[in-house]
Amino acid sequence: MPHPRPTARHRRPGATWPNRGLAVALAGGGALLGWWLPHAERSRSLGGLSYDPAAAQATLGAIAAGVITLTGFVLTAVTLVVQSVQSMSPRLAGVLGYFERSLVLFGALTGTAVYALVVLAQVREDHAPRLSVTLAIVFVVLSTGAILRSLAGLRELVTGGGLVRAVGQLLHAALDHEWHDPGRPPSATGPTPGPHTDTAEIPTPHGGIVQHIDTHTLMAVAARLDLRVTCLVAVGSFVEPGAPLLRVSPAPTPGTTVRSLTRAVRLGPARRIDHDPAYGLRLLVDVAVRALSPAVNDPTTAVQALDQIESALLRLAPRTLGTTVFRDPGDNARLTVPRPDWTALLDLALAEIVLYGADSLQVHRRLRALLAALAPALPPHRATTLAPFHAVLDHMARALPAPSLTGTATIADPQGLGGPA
Repeated sequence: MPHPRPTARHRRPGATWPNRGLAVALAGGGALLGWWLPHAERSRSLGGLSYDPAAAQATLGAIAAGVITLTGFVLTAVTLVVQSVQSMSPRLAGVLGYFERSLVLFGALTGTAVYALVVLAQVREDHAPRLSVTLAIVFVVLSTGAILRSLAGLRELVTGGGLVRAVGQLLHAALDHEWHDPGRPPSATGPTPGPHTDTAEIPTPHGGIVQHIDTHTLMAVAARLDLRVTCLVAVGSFVEPGAPLLRVSPAPTPGTTVRSLTRAVRLGPARRIDHDPAYGLRLLVDVAVRALSPAVNDPTTAVQALDQIESALLRLAPRTLGTTVFRDPGDNARLTVPRPDWTALLDLALAEIVLYGADSLQVHRRLRALLAALAPALPPHRATTLAPFHAVLDHMARALPAPSLTGTATIADPQGLGGPA
């Protein structure tokens, strides 16, 4: 089956370089516009508010000083938000990319301040660039609106519910992009191809975390050169420099072919959620486990994380999971990629929360509601995977200090506590 081309090969939310480029463009554009527009106004009047030179200088100076001060306050607020996010999980700040998105706001504020300063330097005793001063006021209004919008987003982001919802949205996007819907043709998966007599293992040129396996590129190279490629590492795994990365049969020619194959497996310093849906589950579990720690004792945040975990598991329940074999249009197996199966993902999503939530009535009841919602969505061959979790919850409920608490813990409740039976 031809593998669909990704819409963006290495896209991730809050990508740093586009935001950096836009921030630099806003700051530089403010400087250029502040130099060009007053020069254009000297030759002809372009309109704007009525200002004499003294009022223009006072206005521009106040704008520049105020925006510079405001930029410092915004930087402090963003730093505090990043620290709050990291307190929920050290990995969340990098995944959500809020600081990178804030670079655009810093660029706009810097551009406004620089624009005002450059225009201020061109005000003469006999000439005030009216349109230039008017635009400085407009830029202040726009920057203020952007700050207010950013602050509204900050208020939502610093809450536990806001964080898990943000991760849930990224997780759903990754699931739909990387692990396609259950309607894909059955020829897309199948048994792992058998061994070939002429094989070669290709080592990784450097170490790191496997962030993305570009199946489109690997399929294209394998089909063009009549190869059978097996990935020996999974997305999210750490590999040492020189460790086997791919097994290829027949053995490829050195040089260009090997480089084309190894470049298709992207390594980096940390996992990324956009090509690694299991990492999204890992982050939600981390938030829930930290919320359930004795030092925090916040089971409501754990319940909110379970809301997003349930949504993800319901999406995964009918899908074909596990190691995937991609085939070309002639039904020849070309590429084998290891991926987690349903049991591994279910354990990842629930096992630690069950363990650390043993004393929480909210978690007991929310987990039972989650299992009840999953049961009708599972295909028959996965129906028995929920039984161990039911057994563990029953055992932990019996260990609660009073029979009345045991009875309360055995009731499924999608709200944790307080929902309808």
